[in-house]
Amino acid sequence: MAVTPASPGPESITLAEGVGEVLRAATGRTIGEVSLRRFTGGASKQVYAVDARDDAGAAVRAVLRRDPPGHGDAARMGAEAACLRAAAVAGVPVPAVLAAANTAPGIDAPYLLMEMVEGESIPRKLHRDPEFAPVRDRLAADLGRVLGLIHRTPLDTLDSLDDEDPLDTIEQIYRGLDEPRPAVEMGLRWLREHRPPPRRKTLVHGDFRLGNFLIASDGVRAVLDWELAHRGDPIEDLGWLCVRAWRFGAPAPVGGLGTREQLLDGYAQTTGIRPAPEELHWWETFGTLKWLVLSRFQAERHLGGQERSVELAAIGRRVCESEYDLLSVLGMLDESVVVPAASEPAATVHDRPHLTEMLDLVADTLTEEIAPTLTAEQQRQRFLLRICVNLLGTATRELHAGPAATTEVAELLGELDCDSEAELAAGLRSGALSYSDNEVRRVVSLAVLSRLEVANPRHLH
Repeated sequence: MAVTPASPGPESITLAEGVGEVLRAATGRTIGEVSLRRFTGGASKQVYAVDARDDAGAAVRAVLRRDPPGHGDAARMGAEAACLRAAAVAGVPVPAVLAAANTAPGIDAPYLLMEMVEGESIPRKLHRDPEFAPVRDRLAADLGRVLGLIHRTPLDTLDSLDDEDPLDTIEQIYRGLDEPRPAVEMGLRWLREHRPPPRRKTLVHGDFRLGNFLIASDGVRAVLDWELAHRGDPIEDLGWLCVRAWRFGAPAPVGGLGTREQLLDGYAQTTGIRPAPEELHWWETFGTLKWLVLSRFQAERHLGGQERSVELAAIGRRVCESEYDLLSVLGMLDESVVVPAASEPAATVHDRPHLTEMLDLVADTLTEEIAPTLTAEQQRQRFLLRICVNLLGTATRELHAGPAATTEVAELLGELDCDSEAELAAGLRSGALSYSDNEVRRVVSLAVLSRLEVANPRHLH
């Protein structure tokens, strides 16, 4: 007996088909076949470029942000859409929201569909490419002006946003990791002791940095990624933009693009408010500590066994970069500290080449012979390959370094009657030890510098 196949149900709709249906409803246009291209990066959201054509042959382009299916946060996605709409009314350059909902057939998760805005977000290109030369010198001030517009956005449609104390929140995340770090304890105590008076709460973007806005030859085109937006002290956004991690190797303090004075000039033009350098410094210090804790929090997904990931493992080894940055911004780095020289390879029963030589050889082969064969369409593979090469370099440097630094740190800890860095951290937290003590700064500096010399020595320069 022949059986007529059943019509496909909603469960059989592909993601591209589901996006097409949403586009048709949002634009009122007849949309043809939809193609999707997933962007690399994005720790918590899946982001896709959407390309299609309508029945007249006109291009229809959009960007889809969705939660990973099965791990959605509808309230948070809805708040992100509300922020985009409110910011647009306030004059902030943002993508127009085409659609947002808790789910849709084929999309199967909370999502946000926005217009496609042309522009560049890659820091290296913004720092170096000639096409941005005409605007580069004024970008720091432009970003200050954009932040001013964000902070002037009315809050009457944004009641769902969090307004918790950010210092309490980041300390809670840090304590939850149960990995005491002396540098973090020093930072937390300093921040508690030097906190400036709070300002009136405004809309705070929460992640305003290079990579999260689009730049064209005429300036800032769009501010992206509002998932961390909240109500809070507006200077938080300015300090976050000044954190060294967001300079991506360039020397200028504001995203590698300009000076703090330029940033504050632009901000004052929009708001009439010019924060004192001390206030901006406090929030830059907070942002540095925040990134340190969030980096370690991200790495915990791998280290705690929830998700096996070379990318997250690499983040765990780079936490020391933020430790170094935190000590530097606090003025607590003992620059007289010298990390012990690398030891000679120990005698071994194994044949040559030595282990470090093999690691170097594999890294060189991946970099020089395999990486150039990957195409532009293989961006994810190229990204992972770079991470693998970096981890091989870290392993090689650790083998070269040997136990000398570990031994010297243990000796300095012993002079403070501490058996470990965790015990030193506990003493700093209780107040039994002071971050102003030169011996405390010396041992913390040596431990951090020793980790950094292995993980990423280029960060020192």
